[in-house]
Amino acid sequence: MARAFIGLGANAGDRETNIRRALALIGETGAGRLVRVSGLIETEPVGGPAGQRPYLNGAVEIETDLQPQDLLTALKDIEKRVGRVERQRWGPREVDLDILLYDDLVLDSAALRIPHPRMLERRFVLGPLAEIAKGVIHPISGRTIGQHAAEVEGRGEAC
Repeated sequence: MARAFIGLGANAGDRETNIRRALALIGETGAGRLVRVSGLIETEPVGGPAGQRPYLNGAVEIETDLQPQDLLTALKDIEKRVGRVERQRWGPREVDLDILLYDDLVLDSAALRIPHPRMLERRFVLGPLAEIAKGVIHPISGRTIGQHAAEVEGRGEAC
């Protein structure tokens, strides 16, 4: 059984309901067993088209029997079941589920990069992740998630 951390986000439709539905579907579909769930924070969109609503962001730790690519496929299916409509890149999302970490795996393929390539730059990822995984070591940097979160917070960036 692997331990994975998933980033959660939504800024279209009923954001909180969409995230709660996605969390329920993770267990119902067999994608994984929820271990810990962070609180949700509201953040302004980063990048993408102007005029988007604020996001609700969070993170969840799961235990999963799925291999990384199969987990990604399951998460994309859950996004569709919650009602995600594919729009332009970084556009509004009913729900967005990103694999942030998967055990201590480092994977760089055309379809999937683990750890998530931009997670260490984004306060809206690191804040919720640090709430549930402060002492987890990032497999590339060798530093804890808590250290990275404090560094990003200290810079005061709206990333």
